Amino acid sequence: MERKSFLKSLGLGGVAVLAAPFVSLAKGKQATQRGGCALIPAETPGPFPLDLNENVFFFRQDITEGLPGTPVIQRMRIIGLENCHPMPNIRVNIWCCDLEGNYSGYGDLEGLTYMRGYQITDDNGEVEFRIVFPGWYPGRVVHMHFQVYVSTNYSAISQYTWPHETAVEIANNSPELYAQGPDPMTPEVDFAFADGYEHQLASLEWDENEQSYVSFIEVAVEGAGVDGVGYLESQSNQVFSLGNNIPNPSIDYTIFPITLHKDAEVEIEVWCITGQKIYSEKLGGKQAGTHNYKLNFLEKGLTKGSYIFQTNVKHSGRTHNDLRRFLVL
Repeated sequence: MERKSFLKSLGLGGVAVLAAPFVSLAKGKQATQRGGCALIPAETPGPFPLDLNENVFFFRQDITEGLPGTPVIQRMRIIGLENCHPMPNIRVNIWCCDLEGNYSGYGDLEGLTYMRGYQITDDNGEVEFRIVFPGWYPGRVVHMHFQVYVSTNYSAISQYTWPHETAVEIANNSPELYAQGPDPMTPEVDFAFADGYEHQLASLEWDENEQSYVSFIEVAVEGAGVDGVGYLESQSNQVFSLGNNIPNPSIDYTIFPITLHKDAEVEIEVWCITGQKIYSEKLGGKQAGTHNYKLNFLEKGLTKGSYIFQTNVKHSGRTHNDLRRFLVL
């Protein structure tokens, strides 16, 4: 399958991300709350993530491209506002400036792509990125842009920041890296956060074992999450549906139920979450009904880690896609 088709299954191919009708998010400290969750405020996208809708290059965990800086393991958890449950198998884009406050792909940095990437949430609604702590530029505190892309009809854009005292500490500890010095602003006077940022503040603590800072933020968006595994968002449910694989996680194998509502050609692919295609197989023409695909990890060369299983179904000249994230123990 072409890389462009993989993007279509993530809601990217042929659809400009900015064209998606974004959810109306809460502004200000009085954020919408349901079920104990608070809707994250909407913010401007800023320097938007270039051509994330053009190829799968940005499907990666490490977005630094070797950029020097203080390492940060950035973790995010996406939950549904309706019930506070996790939202698996959706895409999360992140992008931020470098240590000097510049964004790759703009001005003198046109053609560069560092500090940009996306991941697919796991069964707990979580993603993880490897970044370096960004710098700042006049008028803004250090911050991260992100987009939660639930489907072609529903996306949410916002930003978050980190504890100001920790940001200052990082810059003071590495003056050779952060030549501009510590951030002179606080979130309270940043126009993006001046109306309140309690739902846009990520944790940031040094982890001796990881030899890196570790950051975490939980984000609530419109919709309902799931209690356990599985979240089905298929644009092709008139043609087929991809069920939740069992067992998951597993040590040696897992089975994916593929239900065809019409006769169709079927192909499967396995991708690792760092963005490489590990395996693909054309299953040929299949009749309507449920077909269980058994994925043997040893046979397909899958080691411990997280992967994406994608099903491509061709019917009446059109190819439809859906995916699931799974874990090999």
